[in-house]
Amino acid sequence: MWPEFIKFSQPDATISGGCLDCLVSFKSKFYINNAEVLHLTDKIYVVGHKSPDTDSVTSAIAYANLKNALGMKEVVPAAAGDINGETKFLLDYFKVPYPEKLTDATDKKVILVDHNEMAQAVDKLNLENIVEIVDHHKIGGLATGKPIFFLNEPVGATGGIIANLYEQNNIAISKQMAGLMMSAILSDTVLFKSPTCTPRDRVAVEKLAKIAGVDPMKFGMELLKAKSNMSTKTAKEILLGDFKKFDFSGTKSGVGQVEVMDLADLAPKRAAILDEMNKMKEAEKLDMVVLMLTDVMKEASDLLFVGSAAAAAGFEKAFGGKLANNSIYKEKCLSRKKQVVPPLEGAFKK
Repeated sequence: MWPEFIKFSQPDATISGGCLDCLVSFKSKFYINNAEVLHLTDKIYVVGHKSPDTDSVTSAIAYANLKNALGMKEVVPAAAGDINGETKFLLDYFKVPYPEKLTDATDKKVILVDHNEMAQAVDKLNLENIVEIVDHHKIGGLATGKPIFFLNEPVGATGGIIANLYEQNNIAISKQMAGLMMSAILSDTVLFKSPTCTPRDRVAVEKLAKIAGVDPMKFGMELLKAKSNMSTKTAKEILLGDFKKFDFSGTKSGVGQVEVMDLADLAPKRAAILDEMNKMKEAEKLDMVVLMLTDVMKEASDLLFVGSAAAAAGFEKAFGGKLANNSIYKEKCLSRKKQVVPPLEGAFKK
């Protein structure tokens, strides 16, 4: 039976010297007496990855709100790019102001949420200016010169991790913050359909939905409709809407994803999308660019590809098929994190 929000188990307490909260509680002496954090007078930006999605933006807002409630008034949320249609719908619904747009982190202290790889981080970020990281993705080789607070958990969304931190620090969750964190989980797990979804995510959504005062599945469908509306988007906007860079053992890559309720909605723009993918490959000096065209109703993805011959061979190896019309179609494929990035890492591993 899963608790409403997961707390440390007894084995964890043994590892941490018997202190059940010292690893994650912001009230513990190990954290709050850190002069760089507690006495820092500069503004600290909580920011997610470039091409921000709903989890990235809402996690920044919810985590900054938690920090403020714990006395760190200098912490503010930010978005590392333009906010997408789904996130705008959500923020408007719960009447939450849009966060500041941050595209240059020169001389700025930051807390990273929903990512931990420099290739995905806001531009001109100095590693030494990273104060904390809260994430749910694989750890991507980031190395800081000093210890920082780094919380990484294998759950469906960063929003669920932050909801847990509210619970652990006895901070009441408002209707607005509950709505944002609930939506982050629903969006990232594609209404619980994604293989990234865990029992914790379902329990968190149930609790958060009660606070937010909405039916989670009905509201989730509204989110999905807002996310999948491609009618006014250009091919470039579709490509960059949720785009991340990776280095697969020296093969420099970009992997994007767009989720729709019917792949037919993207068919008229397919040629233009491929053209933008080629432009991106040349401009960013990438070996390949991949775009997941995900049909959330059929739970399948058409994996578009452009790249070098060597990259094409690795791509075909990763997905066990042959490229046809610049793509491989994969049933039961919804997650970039679990179903696309790991096979590519394995295929290119030297």
